[in-house]
Amino acid sequence: MRVLLLKDVYKLGRAGDVKKVADGYGRNYLLPHGLAVLASPGALKQVERIRHSATEQRVRLNQELGAIAERLNGLQLVFPVKAGETGKLYGSITSGMLAESIQQATGAQVDKRQIDCQPIKALGIHKASIRLTIDLIPNLTIVVHREGESAESAFAETAAAQTREREAEAFAELSADLAAAEKAEEEAERQTRKGKRGEDAEADETAEA
Repeated sequence: MRVLLLKDVYKLGRAGDVKKVADGYGRNYLLPHGLAVLASPGALKQVERIRHSATEQRVRLNQELGAIAERLNGLQLVFPVKAGETGKLYGSITSGMLAESIQQATGAQVDKRQIDCQPIKALGIHKASIRLTIDLIPNLTIVVHREGESAESAFAETAAAQTREREAEAFAELSADLAAAEKAEEEAERQTRKGKRGEDAEADETAEA
């Protein structure tokens, strides 16, 4: 379905843009939340007015939140946690916990729904971003280390996890190559058997003649 955005929507577009979106996304989220309307001929006549109004509001918000964005950008949050031998946490670090930590560190109140980060479930270094406005999206670093160890241990955990990931990718690639080689060998044997049956049949016909 085609919709006309009434407000800026993160990773989709700015107010006044016409976008094609999935029906479910449009009907279940954009339309009921007042973020967009169907791109009807009547609605499209309002594009310039919507863009002008949104631009004014965007400039005002960027000015109001610019100082907060500067404080938040590059912020490092540290979480000492309990974790198993493999580095998996006993629980997870949620966006709500990040919002609380941001307020404690900077005094800035951030809605957890503005934080773009999946629940963190492993030790290591993680990234998150905060959608203050469509233009202001400061980035954070989250350091998750084991209780009783230094924060620097999180960097080692990340390096180890990356090594395991590379090894897993290499193993998967090797397995795929071996499977392809085995399949090619089987196909070659099948073709050889097929060719031999043809030769035998031709020999039988010659003998009968």
